[in-house]
Amino acid sequence: MSDEILKTTPLNAAHRALGARMVGFGGYDMPVQYEGVLAEHKWTREHAGLFDVSHMGQAKITGKDAIEQFERFVPGDYKILKDHKQKYSLLLNDQGGIMDDLMAGKPDHNGLYVVVNAGNKDADFAHLRANLQGDAKLEVLEDRALLAIQGPEAIDVMVQHEPALAELSFMDITWLNVFGVNCYISRSGYTGEDGFEISVPAADAERVWNLLLSDERVKPIGLGARDSLRLEAGLPLHGHDLDATVSPVEADLTFALSKSRKEAANFPGAERILKELAEGPSRKRVNLLVKEGAPAREGAEIADKDGNIIGVVTSGGPSPSTGNKIAIGFVPPAFTEIGTELKVVVRGRPAAAEVVASPFVPTRYYRKPKA
Repeated sequence: MSDEILKTTPLNAAHRALGARMVGFGGYDMPVQYEGVLAEHKWTREHAGLFDVSHMGQAKITGKDAIEQFERFVPGDYKILKDHKQKYSLLLNDQGGIMDDLMAGKPDHNGLYVVVNAGNKDADFAHLRANLQGDAKLEVLEDRALLAIQGPEAIDVMVQHEPALAELSFMDITWLNVFGVNCYISRSGYTGEDGFEISVPAADAERVWNLLLSDERVKPIGLGARDSLRLEAGLPLHGHDLDATVSPVEADLTFALSKSRKEAANFPGAERILKELAEGPSRKRVNLLVKEGAPAREGAEIADKDGNIIGVVTSGGPSPSTGNKIAIGFVPPAFTEIGTELKVVVRGRPAAAEVVASPFVPTRYYRKPKA
């Protein structure tokens, strides 16, 4: 038993009223499921799932030096980011390890809007606040909740409330009056499906939540299905697949390293990261299809076909969309080629596995056709 006192989101009472099974996650009392993980997973893939992600950290970095200062902590080029766009990036330590992964964008003309992971947000914000220089200021948005609506019918639901949202493309973000309140709204997602993230004033969260759930195409979805959905999408989870020892090269997240920043070598841990880019890392993240036996969960060992232990599973479980068992893990680069035969050791028993491409299930993000 833990004596930890869990924080609550503004939607805690709403979850309990829906009969959610609650668990501790990231220091918060959160819904892990409502009617069941499998049903919720499939509903999101087929219709529209509504998630409470208010436990995540929301902040603004403002001031004329905001973007220049933010770039001191991440390897992305935010100076060239266009207005109403957001970009995935990594908060790096001086050793090139991933302290957190995050989204940062320009929804308005007032600096950057940043969203970080729940379990890291206090440390992230303390790190930023202590090291920002010039007139850059960190404003933690404590009075806002965050919802995510995901799935093929999410767009149809959202345009009923604001037709202009149809114009947003993948990784767009804006500041807009919707549901009668000012919202930060982005179009991305952590499920592989098209969808939106909606930041609303905490006082309006339950009203907006219930309004969206009044649509028969929308059901509440817990953290259990959120995890299986992101796993199928091949997306890493910080604290499991990413941590402060893992570099962007090891994590196969080199797309987050902007060309100009690599050339300037002016981001935390650049020496290690550039060396790994040139010479290769000692380990690398891979996707595995587990061909037999029980699912390979976090902590299961990975072996080569001769039985030699070469790595570890960092996330794993059943794939409801495919009926397969899937996993993410780290192995030496020599074993990362698609089709490589490996083994996972589950409860002391080796089971056949194969390195496969990412994602496990095709993503369906919406990208506006180019004119």
